[in-house]
Amino acid sequence: MSTLSLQDVEKIALLARLYLTPEEKAKYQQQLSDVLTYVEQLSELDLDGVPPQAHAVAQQNIMREDEVNSTIPINKALGNAAATADDQFAIQAVFDE
Repeated sequence: MSTLSLQDVEKIALLARLYLTPEEKAKYQQQLSDVLTYVEQLSELDLDGVPPQAHAVAQQNIMREDEVNSTIPINKALGNAAATADDQFAIQAVFDE
């Protein structure tokens, strides 16, 4: 069973640039130790003959061919807009110029 020391947690926090209170260090010491214990359990599995996987679930391409379709008329698209200008949505400027 793997148990991280408090110094290990402090080093991880330093590398992650996190400030942890003493209570948080103790909490994460336990949680990270539990994760390592679980990983140790996984390493006990017999994986002979199991090919490496990139995903736990088979992935397939969900892309479709581009199709030209009719578009919504401008007056319908802008119908509920708070403000419009030149057949476009008008919004408040984000940057001052």
